Amino acid sequence: MSNSEVVELPVLQDGGVVPCCPPITDGELSVADAERMAAMFKALSDPVRLRLFSRVASHPGGEACVCDIADVGVSQPTVSHHLKKLREAGLLTSERRGTWVYYRVAPSVVAAMSAMLDLRA
Repeated sequence: MSNSEVVELPVLQDGGVVPCCPPITDGELSVADAERMAAMFKALSDPVRLRLFSRVASHPGGEACVCDIADVGVSQPTVSHHLKKLREAGLLTSERRGTWVYYRVAPSVVAAMSAMLDLRA
């Protein structure tokens, strides 16, 4: 028997995804599109950031308190630094509630990254 649980993800409304870039198969990326996408992929290229991103994305309810995801083998200031980089790249959004900060994956940005890499387009 599996210990996994079903997590309901938010459903995007029509128009909720704003692709930043055309699919890679449509032609060469512009300089601006390449720089924008490189910043996002660069933010995810660090193993600690990828783990934090994964923890937020898979957390029940689609958002996670920093207190629930900070145990990734690095100090708290380092966790804060990595979360800041993910926010700056547009991959996470954050909201302060009292003394805690809650993080949520920015679904339109992730969808745009996925659409750019879709070879079926």
